[in-house]
Amino acid sequence: MVFAGCASTGEYTAPASSSIPFVEVGRSPDTFKGQTVTFGGKVLTAKRSAEGTRLEILQLPLDSSLKPTHDLRKSQGRFLAIKKEFLDPATIPAGTFVTVTGEVTGAAMLPLDETEYRYITLTIAALHVWPTEEERPARLRPYPYYIMPGPYWGPYWYPYWWGPWPYW
Repeated sequence: MVFAGCASTGEYTAPASSSIPFVEVGRSPDTFKGQTVTFGGKVLTAKRSAEGTRLEILQLPLDSSLKPTHDLRKSQGRFLAIKKEFLDPATIPAGTFVTVTGEVTGAAMLPLDETEYRYITLTIAALHVWPTEEERPARLRPYPYYIMPGPYWGPYWYPYWWGPWPYW
């Protein structure tokens, strides 16, 4: 039980999926129907409907651990991810960063502000919600060495520690 907490690396391993770029799927979603893709981004809305829980997500590029980047300027569009089983929208509030692996089901035209927008639609096979900085355990947060002045500041603060020899 002690080692269970150490097993998590904080990375997401997607189920067997292809690496089809978001832009290609966006150009012709019907061509990619039935194919499995992995996209990530920032949740804009989460709503329950007759078909399941629908997440509207602002697409963001994924890093090597499949975590979405936080630079919103790199977004290439929006997509809808639908979870057939019950998923409480309150558990995924707006602003949450997620990685979604699912099957492309096509596209849907929905209003966005004063225009019609074509969303890529996916059926969710796997959903990973990334914790915010505040939700991460303190031991995983980076230690702020940069705010401590002087060459002797560190994990053993001066004057309590001068070196490898005992302090008498």
